[in-house]
Amino acid sequence: MAGFFASCAAHENARMDTEKFPHALMQTIGFSQLLHTDAERGTARVRFVARPEFAHSDGTAVQGGLITAWLDCAMAFAVHAKDATASLASLELKVSFLDRAPVTSFEAEARILRWGGSVVFLEADLFEPEGRLVARASSTGKLIRKR
Repeated sequence: MAGFFASCAAHENARMDTEKFPHALMQTIGFSQLLHTDAERGTARVRFVARPEFAHSDGTAVQGGLITAWLDCAMAFAVHAKDATASLASLELKVSFLDRAPVTSFEAEARILRWGGSVVFLEADLFEPEGRLVARASSTGKLIRKR
């Protein structure tokens, strides 16, 4: 799937304002680009780039905490796509690490499963450039809205 990542970059609706997300945090975790959002479907696709300092096992595998941060961040983008006035506070987050994540670029695809008045249920998948699924997350979040 050589074109797997490239096909997602062309979406014009990925121009969502990323200023709501803390720049220093995003830089620290390897955020690269918001590729696609769909407000109606409640989805977001985000690119992250792993750096060598993210890896353990002689530099061959990205540490699971960073993978968790990527998936959590992508789910926050899905929430922001559906409602730009809402923020997300994670109440529960489960990650399944399905395969080793090498030091490379990754794309996380997040989706809203159920949108309630104050609670949201989400999922996200993490893919390496060839399209191989390396991790999956599910989360329950509290929707935070300014009063």
